[in-house]
Formats: sequence, structure tokens, C-alpha cells
Amino acid sequence: MHRLDQLLSSLGYCSRREARGWLAAGRVTVRGVAADDPSAKADPADVRIDGEPPDHPAGLLLVLHKPVGLVCSHDAGEGPRVYDLLPPRWLARHPLVTSIGRLDKETSGLLLLTDQSALVHRLTSPKHKIPKVYRATVDRDLAADLIPRFAAGTLVLNGEAAPCAPAALKILSPREAELTLTEGKYHQARRMFAAVGATVLTLHRTQFGPLELGDLAPGQWRGLALDCLG
Repeated sequence: MHRLDQLLSSLGYCSRREARGWLAAGRVTVRGVAADDPSAKADPADVRIDGEPPDHPAGLLLVLHKPVGLVCSHDAGEGPRVYDLLPPRWLARHPLVTSIGRLDKETSGLLLLTDQSALVHRLTSPKHKIPKVYRATVDRDLAADLIPRFAAGTLVLNGEAAPCAPAALKILSPREAELTLTEGKYHQARRMFAAVGATVLTLHRTQFGPLELGDLAPGQWRGLALDCLG
């Protein structure tokens, strides 16, 4: 059960102060009856807002095909944001919609977005070792001996003391590879290739755990069940 003013605010419809006006205008009903008390509690399943059920009252989980050129920051001063691709109402939700991990501005591919902070913590925690798969093109030919080197768990990134966890490298062509990581160090895929003398030219995440982009076009998203990752 939720207070009506809290429900409207948390789902991004309006502020709690503005909720009184929404109710006075008859925009909210509970079991078909117009509601007029902002403090009244109701099950979201019984509520209609402008005749429609509440928008994802249990929480949001989305898979987005992130294009190159967008940042995963909420700060509009850093440039165009992945959040600008979402319906404006979702940007006013509480808790805030955020990304599960990040992709840098020049990296494209699968990005998960949610307003469930516990899910963010669980899916970014190193102990869960969720595999993330990247497709990279680089500026020089990749030698076959990089495969066991990446898999050994001994590769040390510039500026760090601890080595990376073992990673699976599959060379697809002389300058194209698929890299599977189970940790999330800062710019890890780019830095791993840099550690062996290669500069990444393009980077695209194709998979996060069992999730794939499917036929999602760049800039498009689809909703997921909150329990789809177990």
C-alpha cells in the first residue's frame, strides 16, 4: 500500500505538493472512484492515473542499445546522456533511474538501466562475477599468444598493482576480437588491450550475463522483468 501523493511522486508524475491538484482535478481514481485525499493509501493495482494504470510501479529494469556519443552520467554538462533517450517522466522517478555499470562515451552496446538500487549493487558486485562480452577492433594484429595471457589472470593494468581476473579472449580476425570479462575495472577492456600494445578503435558490448541486445536498434530500449537475472 502506498500513499497516493507518494505514489505519484515516486513514479515521476508530479511532486508530492502537486499531487493535491491532480487529485482535485479528478485525475486519480482508486477502484473506479475519484480520490481526493493525498494521504490515502492504496494498492497500485487499484489505482488509475488519467485512466491508465501506474507506470511500472514495482520498478524499472531496461536493456538499452547505447549509441556511441552518449554518456552514462546524469550531469547534462558532460554532453548528451543515455537518460535523454527515455520518457521524460522516468527521469523524475524516485529512486533515480541509473545505469548498472557504465559504458564510456565512445563505447556502444548493451547497457542496463534501473531504479532499483539493490539490483545495481548486486549486479556490479565483483563477487557475483557476471560475464560481460565485448567486441573490439584494434589498430594492430593480435597474436594468438594473447589468448592464454589474458586467461592466466596475470595481466596488470597501468597504474594498478593487482592483476586482472582471468578473461576469455577470442580472436575473430587479425584486428578484431571478442573479450569476456567478469569484473568491472575502469575502462578495463581498453586498458587490457593497451597493456599488450594495442589501441582499441571501436568497442561494443554484446552481452551482459544471459542478456543480449537481440534486434534492438541503437538508441532503442526494451523493458525486462525485475527477476530476469535471478
